[in-house]
Amino acid sequence: MDNHTAEQRHKNMQAIKSKDTSIELLLRKRLWNEGIRYRKNYNRVCGKPDIAITKYKIAVFCDSEFWHGKDFEKSVERIGTNSDYWQLKIKRNIERDISVTNALTEAGWTVLRFWGKDIVENADDCINKIKEAIEGKDRK
Repeated sequence: MDNHTAEQRHKNMQAIKSKDTSIELLLRKRLWNEGIRYRKNYNRVCGKPDIAITKYKIAVFCDSEFWHGKDFEKSVERIGTNSDYWQLKIKRNIERDISVTNALTEAGWTVLRFWGKDIVENADDCINKIKEAIEGKDRK
Protein backbone atom coordinates (compact mmCIF):
# COMPACT_ATOMS: atom_id res chain seq x y z
CA MET A 1 0.00 0.00 0.00
CA ASP A 2 1.48 3.36 -0.96
CA ASN A 3 1.47 6.45 1.25
CA HIS A 4 -1.05 8.27 -0.90
CA THR A 5 -3.62 5.55 -0.29
CA ALA A 6 -3.05 5.60 3.48
CA GLU A 7 -3.19 9.41 3.55
CA GLN A 8 -6.38 9.50 1.51
CA ARG A 9 -8.01 6.87 3.72
CA HIS A 10 -7.05 8.90 6.79
CA LYS A 11 -8.61 12.05 5.29
CA ASN A 12 -11.76 10.14 4.35
CA MET A 13 -12.05 8.75 7.87
CA GLN A 14 -11.62 12.24 9.38
CA ALA A 15 -14.58 13.46 7.33
CA ILE A 16 -16.90 10.90 8.90
CA LYS A 17 -18.80 12.32 11.85
CA SER A 18 -18.92 10.27 15.01
CA LYS A 19 -21.40 12.48 16.83
CA ASP A 20 -24.14 14.95 15.97
CA THR A 21 -24.90 13.08 12.77
CA SER A 22 -28.08 13.94 10.88
CA ILE A 23 -29.86 10.83 12.19
CA GLU A 24 -28.90 11.67 15.78
CA LEU A 25 -30.05 15.25 15.39
CA LEU A 26 -33.37 14.12 13.93
CA LEU A 27 -34.07 11.69 16.77
CA ARG A 28 -32.88 14.08 19.49
CA LYS A 29 -35.07 16.91 18.18
CA ARG A 30 -38.10 14.62 18.17
CA LEU A 31 -37.38 13.44 21.73
CA TRP A 32 -36.94 17.02 22.95
CA ASN A 33 -40.26 18.00 21.35
CA GLU A 34 -41.88 15.07 23.19
CA GLY A 35 -40.53 16.41 26.49
CA ILE A 36 -38.07 13.55 26.87
CA ARG A 37 -34.81 14.82 28.32
CA TYR A 38 -31.53 13.09 27.68
CA ARG A 39 -27.77 13.39 27.59
CA LYS A 40 -25.94 13.16 24.29
CA ASN A 41 -22.79 11.11 23.77
CA TYR A 42 -22.91 10.03 27.40
CA ASN A 43 -19.39 8.96 28.36
CA ARG A 44 -20.10 7.70 31.88
CA VAL A 45 -21.14 4.29 30.61
CA CYS A 46 -19.70 1.75 28.23
CA GLY A 47 -20.06 2.56 24.56
CA LYS A 48 -20.84 6.27 24.94
CA PRO A 49 -24.49 6.08 23.79
CA ASP A 50 -25.60 8.68 21.25
CA ILE A 51 -28.57 9.39 23.52
CA ALA A 52 -28.81 8.40 27.18
CA ILE A 53 -31.98 8.85 29.16
CA THR A 54 -30.18 8.54 32.45
CA LYS A 55 -33.27 8.78 34.67
CA TYR A 56 -34.45 5.47 33.21
CA LYS A 57 -31.09 3.96 32.25
CA ILE A 58 -31.98 3.83 28.57
CA ALA A 59 -29.14 3.95 26.03
CA VAL A 60 -30.02 4.77 22.43
CA PHE A 61 -27.64 4.22 19.53
CA CYS A 62 -28.23 5.66 16.05
CA ASP A 63 -26.36 3.27 13.79
CA SER A 64 -25.58 3.93 10.15
CA GLU A 65 -26.18 0.87 8.02
CA PHE A 66 -22.76 0.69 6.37
CA TRP A 67 -20.49 1.31 9.37
CA HIS A 68 -22.45 -0.93 11.72
CA GLY A 69 -22.85 -3.81 9.28
CA LYS A 70 -26.52 -4.00 8.39
CA ASP A 71 -26.86 -6.74 5.77
CA PHE A 72 -23.10 -7.05 5.99
CA GLU A 73 -22.77 -9.98 3.60
CA LYS A 74 -24.58 -8.04 0.85
CA SER A 75 -22.92 -4.67 1.45
CA VAL A 76 -19.44 -6.23 1.46
CA GLU A 77 -19.82 -6.89 -2.25
CA ARG A 78 -20.11 -3.13 -2.89
CA ILE A 79 -16.75 -2.30 -1.30
CA GLY A 80 -14.45 -1.61 -4.21
CA THR A 81 -11.22 -0.26 -2.77
CA ASN A 82 -9.21 -1.84 0.04
CA SER A 83 -11.94 -4.40 0.67
CA ASP A 84 -10.04 -6.46 3.26
CA TYR A 85 -9.39 -3.39 5.42
CA TRP A 86 -13.02 -2.22 5.38
CA GLN A 87 -14.44 -5.70 5.95
CA LEU A 88 -12.26 -6.11 9.03
CA LYS A 89 -13.19 -2.63 10.29
CA ILE A 90 -16.93 -3.27 9.92
CA LYS A 91 -16.66 -6.73 11.50
CA ARG A 92 -14.93 -5.13 14.50
CA ASN A 93 -17.70 -2.53 14.71
CA ILE A 94 -20.32 -5.30 14.75
CA GLU A 95 -18.43 -7.16 17.49
CA ARG A 96 -18.01 -3.95 19.51
CA ASP A 97 -21.72 -3.15 19.20
CA ILE A 98 -22.62 -6.59 20.55
CA SER A 99 -20.12 -6.25 23.40
CA VAL A 100 -21.36 -2.77 24.34
CA THR A 101 -25.00 -3.90 24.26
CA ASN A 102 -24.19 -6.86 26.52
CA ALA A 103 -22.19 -4.75 28.98
CA LEU A 104 -24.89 -2.10 29.26
CA THR A 105 -27.62 -4.71 29.64
CA GLU A 106 -25.67 -6.42 32.41
CA ALA A 107 -25.34 -3.02 34.12
CA GLY A 108 -29.14 -2.64 34.13
CA TRP A 109 -29.53 -0.42 31.07
CA THR A 110 -32.11 -0.89 28.35
CA VAL A 111 -30.34 -0.65 25.00
CA LEU A 112 -32.14 0.49 21.88
CA ARG A 113 -30.41 0.50 18.51
CA PHE A 114 -31.97 2.13 15.48
CA TRP A 115 -30.76 1.99 11.90
CA GLY A 116 -30.37 5.37 10.22
CA LYS A 117 -32.91 4.55 7.52
CA ASP A 118 -35.48 3.61 10.19
CA ILE A 119 -34.93 6.92 11.98
CA VAL A 120 -35.36 8.89 8.75
CA GLU A 121 -38.33 6.92 7.40
CA ASN A 122 -40.06 5.87 10.64
CA ALA A 123 -39.07 8.35 13.34
CA ASP A 124 -42.48 7.92 14.98
CA ASP A 125 -41.83 4.19 15.45
CA CYS A 126 -38.44 4.91 17.02
CA ILE A 127 -39.95 7.50 19.38
CA ASN A 128 -42.71 5.06 20.34
CA LYS A 129 -40.15 2.34 21.15
CA ILE A 130 -38.29 4.77 23.38
CA LYS A 131 -41.54 5.79 25.10
CA GLU A 132 -42.40 2.11 25.63
CA ALA A 133 -39.00 1.55 27.23
CA ILE A 134 -39.59 4.52 29.54
CA GLU A 135 -43.06 3.25 30.47
CA GLY A 136 -41.57 -0.20 31.18
CA LYS A 137 -39.03 1.35 33.55
CA ASP A 138 -41.73 3.51 35.19
CA ARG A 139 -43.73 0.39 36.09
CA LYS A 140 -40.82 -1.15 37.96
